[in-house]
Amino acid sequence: MRKLLLSNDDGVHAPGLRALYDALEGQARLRVIAPDRDRSGASNSLTLAWPLSLTPMDNGFYSVDGTPADCVYLGVSDVFDESVDMVISGINHGGNLGDDVLYSGTVAAAMEGRSLGLSAIAMSLVGQHHFETAGRVAATLLGAVEQLALPPRSLLNVNVPDLPWEEIQGFRVTRQGQRGTGSQPHRMTDPRGRTRYWIAASGESADTGSDTDFAAIEAGFVSITPLQTDLTRFGAIDAVQGWLDTLTASHRHG
Repeated sequence: MRKLLLSNDDGVHAPGLRALYDALEGQARLRVIAPDRDRSGASNSLTLAWPLSLTPMDNGFYSVDGTPADCVYLGVSDVFDESVDMVISGINHGGNLGDDVLYSGTVAAAMEGRSLGLSAIAMSLVGQHHFETAGRVAATLLGAVEQLALPPRSLLNVNVPDLPWEEIQGFRVTRQGQRGTGSQPHRMTDPRGRTRYWIAASGESADTGSDTDFAAIEAGFVSITPLQTDLTRFGAIDAVQGWLDTLTASHRHG
């Protein structure tokens, strides 16, 4: 039976994590390791300044006083006697669409699994109600995942509309969309008179393409976006090389 590591960024007590566990319990042997609190927006950060605590919980899950990437790093290490062969992260409370993947701890947990040589899926519900729908999507994908051959250092970013299962229109393979500029930070004053700032919400979709993750969700489809961990913009290499050649020549003759 397939052995899975489940993690998230909303924290070990998040309802989406429990929904994911319940949906997959009959299909695989599950290990659950998640942050001890909400670490949304932690991205791919690792905790390097202090040692981590791995704490068993009464329900069989483990909590870690660190980031989502810390959790996956520990979960696939030799801390445990038995290894895992796949990482599923989520179910996130809220979508991870477009540029969200650069900040998302949910996607980062899956990326950490991928960087450690495992297959990986990031699961997000674009809302906060129908976690059972997202769990059913995860179970459906897991049932066929052995038939999928992704290139090295690739993973799937899955976003599910916040709808009952019977209202889901289907599945679409999508590309990552783009968000517009977000709002300015919210200024506030704390009880001691000090100025504080809340990071504002992300911008709305600025990409109207029908093949984007945003468009799929808007139409009621599950969005499945293959991501790669190599961020090189290969199409810009020649332009940068030409710029560098010009710069080098001007310095040589200056």
